[in-house]
Amino acid sequence: MKWYFKVLKQYADFSGRARRKEYWIFVLINGIIVNLLSITFPAISFLWVLVTFIPNIAVSIRRMHDLGKSGWYILIPIYNFILFCTNGETKENEYGEDPKFDVVIGTRES
Repeated sequence: MKWYFKVLKQYADFSGRARRKEYWIFVLINGIIVNLLSITFPAISFLWVLVTFIPNIAVSIRRMHDLGKSGWYILIPIYNFILFCTNGETKENEYGEDPKFDVVIGTRES
């Protein structure tokens, strides 16, 4: 859940990098919430989709940045899904440091 709330807190942050785990946890939990709401309260489900639209775009763009790609790659239908499943760059790129790298101990997180 911490990854879901992290994305919601960074709802309009289009800079930086997002790990694969952060992206997919957000997509999974948001999908579950939308499906449960659509079964019980369809109008609220639609509102929730609208509320989470910008955070979804933001985390998608940050995910592309983790791969060293421009955020515009989210507009390419099949290729963006392949990129979302790909490991990010292990070194610092033009969008920032590797989000898996722990500065304190100098190692990569799994």
